[in-house]
Amino acid sequence: MLKFTFCVIGIYTCFLTWGVVQERVSTTPYGDGAKPAKFRFFIVLNLVQSVIAAVVALIYIKGSGRQLNLTSSPRALYAKYAQVALLNCTGSPFGYAALKHIDYPTMILGKSCKLVPVMLMNVVVYRRHFPLYKYVCVALVTTGVSMFMLYQTVEHTKGAAANSLWGLFLLATNLAIDGLTNATQDQIFHAYSRHVSGQHMMFFMNAIGAVFMAVYLLVGSDELGQAYAFFTLYPAVIRDVLLFGLCGALGQCFIFYTLQEYGSLRLVTVTVTRKLFTMLLSVFWFNHALSLGQWSGVAMVFSAIGIEAYIKKAESTRIKNDMKAAVNGPGDLSHSKPAAKTA
Repeated sequence: MLKFTFCVIGIYTCFLTWGVVQERVSTTPYGDGAKPAKFRFFIVLNLVQSVIAAVVALIYIKGSGRQLNLTSSPRALYAKYAQVALLNCTGSPFGYAALKHIDYPTMILGKSCKLVPVMLMNVVVYRRHFPLYKYVCVALVTTGVSMFMLYQTVEHTKGAAANSLWGLFLLATNLAIDGLTNATQDQIFHAYSRHVSGQHMMFFMNAIGAVFMAVYLLVGSDELGQAYAFFTLYPAVIRDVLLFGLCGALGQCFIFYTLQEYGSLRLVTVTVTRKLFTMLLSVFWFNHALSLGQWSGVAMVFSAIGIEAYIKKAESTRIKNDMKAAVNGPGDLSHSKPAAKTA
């Protein structure tokens, strides 16, 4: 439990910082002229983050005394790495495209339901089965987070003013790809547990993803040249882009460790509830007010967390008792009274 709490704190801290830097990079007007420019080269931004994350993962692997296992790992594993890297690269563009046709609250509400496609893809694509309480917890968390977002007061709207069926389709595609990405990661850990750690997956996903993005930028887009010109004109943006990549890379260390140890459902639960817990901290720190609907959503999320914690503890106790019984044996008389002596 202590390790999981440490992972949660690490994910929240790194990605709260990452979000602030991301907003700074994408909204800050660079330059002192009459028409300051804004950085709009998001594939380049993702490429920089992938390169930095791959370097950080490699340092982590080497620092822990392990190797990349380039020759000892099966070839099928690298095909799986390439598959999950490609899925990871293609999911974001659908999300960006969806924002042109739906409003920002709808996007956030959709993202809060991410647990559903993750579980669905695990069941449909990889034929995994979960105990009943997992389905109940996913339903409670999804409903609770959705209510929390739905009843949140929105002072201004970003993106499109009205929602369209095309925008909802793009959002659904984004969620399905994200769900398949997480389900494939789970399948890799399950099928290749001898060869894969969280840091290995972090390295190969980012390294292969960086190759995919570099090929696209060199062959199918002129974004790389435009970004280079922007860096030349406004060198201050280089520091923000590098800081963005570093914060994301450090956050990924916690992400992939959590993924390795606890699986994608637990990981996505942490990420989709991040905003909820952040706002709760703000409520208690700055005395902000929540609506009744939001408090109901909070109650659902904590109910799900409590149910899972209780069942996990009960399972752990049962396993310990079974292990003791196996060691002692069914006929163990060590704790019975001594037999009476016969004359």
